[in-house]
Amino acid sequence: MKIAIVEDDINMRKSLEIALGDYEEFEVITFRNAKEALKKIDESYELVISDITMPGMDGIEFLEKLGGKYDAIIITGNATLGRAIESIRLGVRDFLTKPFEVETLVEAIRRAKKARARLTKAEPTAEIKKYNAGEELFYGTSEALQKSLYLVKKAARSDAAILLLGESGVGKELFAKTIHAHSPRRDKPFIALNMAAIPENLIESELFGFEKGAFTDALETKIGTFEAANGGTLFLDEIAEMPYHLQAKLLRALQEKIINRLGATKGVPIDVRIVAATNADIQTKIREQMFREDLYYRIATIPIRIPPLRERRDEILPIAEKKLEEVTKKYGFGPKNFSQEAIERLMRYDWPGNIRELIAVVERAAILSDSDIITEEDLFLDARI
Repeated sequence: MKIAIVEDDINMRKSLEIALGDYEEFEVITFRNAKEALKKIDESYELVISDITMPGMDGIEFLEKLGGKYDAIIITGNATLGRAIESIRLGVRDFLTKPFEVETLVEAIRRAKKARARLTKAEPTAEIKKYNAGEELFYGTSEALQKSLYLVKKAARSDAAILLLGESGVGKELFAKTIHAHSPRRDKPFIALNMAAIPENLIESELFGFEKGAFTDALETKIGTFEAANGGTLFLDEIAEMPYHLQAKLLRALQEKIINRLGATKGVPIDVRIVAATNADIQTKIREQMFREDLYYRIATIPIRIPPLRERRDEILPIAEKKLEEVTKKYGFGPKNFSQEAIERLMRYDWPGNIRELIAVVERAAILSDSDIITEEDLFLDARI
């Protein structure tokens, strides 16, 4: 493993070079400052170890110049949470405070190497983004997110039914769209239907459609979401909220690949890939006879858990900054940025509402702030209903 050490303190630089030189797995090249390193670091390097406080160009600016292309470990004598947060987006895997044991650094290097191997195996999010075709993009390379994306991409190649499990606001519909975009059905329709948002007496007609004259207000024939999605993907969000007595009709349609519009005497063949989602404990619903077990097995050939935002913290700041940019453009504001205190607050907060809550908080702060700097107070994260 080829490692670049960038350290202006000659004693520290030599100490690290000698200490890591005792390990056959490491090839260590040292640089006395960032400008020298920028001239010589190439694609053969796998890891950069850099001090933060250096004359001329500090470690953060140095990593920005590298463009996040390398895994990095930051070392400093005066660490702050703010500096650690600032470095997250630049490829930093660890943030070590001087003094530290050589073994601590070696462990950090090996963790970075293992993380890189996992990401390579899981395939980078850049490829996922390419297939999103104009939809919102994923941010961050957390292990939890990458594991989910890896499963999503593998599962997408088949026609197997997928059940997305995760808290409200984690982005299940975005994952469903990514499944569709990676599938052979990508050029066909993607239709989403939220079971919790439809009155119970309308669910059947929304799913299967109706014939003219099927009931009093049926003035013309209407196709349902199954027919609208024919050849493509039907995303059934909050599937666990579907009334129990209608679940048998959904199961029959999935098994027989035929739907019957309300009032029709003849069935319509359908070819639809089902992706469902829920934030409920569906096993509990099955035990309490609120969800059919046979339907569960039909829709959950491949269950995939979507991790909450608190387990994907490296995405918080990029999402917040992207949303802030969008909101300022939408309302014609001048450019706005987060203060360091606001950034630290965003990173500390647990986001029970996940990405949906983060987006709402940023939009509110952008609108209500009178300054071009969003402060911690502008976030109103301590205000609870």
